[in-house]
Amino acid sequence: LVFDDLGSGTLLDTAAFGLAHEPTIQESVAAGADVVSCSGDKLLGGPQAGIILGRAELIARLRQHPLTRALRVDKTTLAGLQATLLHYLKGEAVDKVPVWQMIAAPPDALKQRAERWAQELCQAGARATVIEGRSTVGGGSLPGETLPTWLVALEVDSPDALAARLRAGDPPVISRIENDRLCLDPRTVFKREEEVLLQAVQAALRSGQVTVT
Repeated sequence: LVFDDLGSGTLLDTAAFGLAHEPTIQESVAAGADVVSCSGDKLLGGPQAGIILGRAELIARLRQHPLTRALRVDKTTLAGLQATLLHYLKGEAVDKVPVWQMIAAPPDALKQRAERWAQELCQAGARATVIEGRSTVGGGSLPGETLPTWLVALEVDSPDALAARLRAGDPPVISRIENDRLCLDPRTVFKREEEVLLQAVQAALRSGQVTVT
């Protein structure tokens, strides 16, 4: 009996996106694994859950185990997982599943978005520039793997203080600090979120200004 725990679990070839190859669920099954387990989130891109698949008779035995009832997911999770997997079946995962939208985002498009952000922030009085950077895919998915991106770098007196104000804002904004500059990565932000993000950054910058009377 061969059991293969894939961990993150992916249905797409990560190497096609400039990343290290991560064994796919299809490859594990084709290699002869009797039972395969993986995450429903991470690289699969669905709700947080664990997935077990494999030979029908083995899955049937697992269904009879007393822990099955205690560990089974709820209907909301099943609905989210179904919706996610349907995108794969339709061949639209790269366009519809958030994690793959971010991974597949082309650097040129990211640069254009970063330049637009920097321009708007500069018009609001910020010191913002666009610099090259790397996007980290995530420790739970592809540890140590990065993708090229373009960052908006903000020069402020205290990047740590600005980062704290952003985290405490509504909505909270998670940034990172590189070379004493606070950086924002458009790869991690959907286009529909851009205006809210820029408003949050401007509000955090204003709240840090000291008025002398």
